[in-house]
Amino acid sequence: MHSPAIKSSLRQFAASANRKSPRHFGTRYDRQGRFLTERGNTVISHVVPDTPTQRALVALRDRLMAMPDADRLAFTPVSSLHMTLFQGIIEYRRHWPYWPQDQLSSTSIDAMTRLYRERLAQFSRPAPFRVKAVDVVPTQVTIEGASPEDRALLKAWRDSLSDAFGYRHPDHDTYRFHITLSYPVEWLAEEHLEAWQEVLSEGLALLQREAPVLELQPPAFCSFNDMEHFEELLVL
Repeated sequence: MHSPAIKSSLRQFAASANRKSPRHFGTRYDRQGRFLTERGNTVISHVVPDTPTQRALVALRDRLMAMPDADRLAFTPVSSLHMTLFQGIIEYRRHWPYWPQDQLSSTSIDAMTRLYRERLAQFSRPAPFRVKAVDVVPTQVTIEGASPEDRALLKAWRDSLSDAFGYRHPDHDTYRFHITLSYPVEWLAEEHLEAWQEVLSEGLALLQREAPVLELQPPAFCSFNDMEHFEELLVL
């Protein structure tokens, strides 16, 4: 069967298209794909365990791990699968607009987490939202609101959370929601892209067939020490 055309979203992972190391290499994970300490907090929705959504994601993840060049990716654990709703603070980004102006940049991560937990205890949550998969690349499943109403609700959540956190990232309004599967340690070889595209296209079709609406837990404020586990502190 003829493979589908290679999308631009995949080509950006090709070695021929990159002249620098992946963005998080050396701070989030090392050359061996081991995740490094990188403390922070965030608001996420975990994938609901033992559901068609998790099973489809695990099947996709297994296919990707069996691909040529899969050793160039650092895969996150199944237990950590989630959609980030709002990016909290992180150890290495201690400046505006990634850190609130009303707090000293030297404040410890633990103290900031306590502060946000107190603020979010009074958080007035918008209505629940639904999401769907719209693309798959080697590192993630790109998702968006399942309907125009859901997309508006996602925006309402982010706007409300930005008030509680005290900042808006530069990509606040253009942020692409996703479920991370892995991080690139090295870029993919050009000769393997066609095989990757075929598997990615099949993976998207699998998700859209088996989980047309992705089953996510309610948003929760979480702390983390690395990208392998996100501890839920407060369900919003």
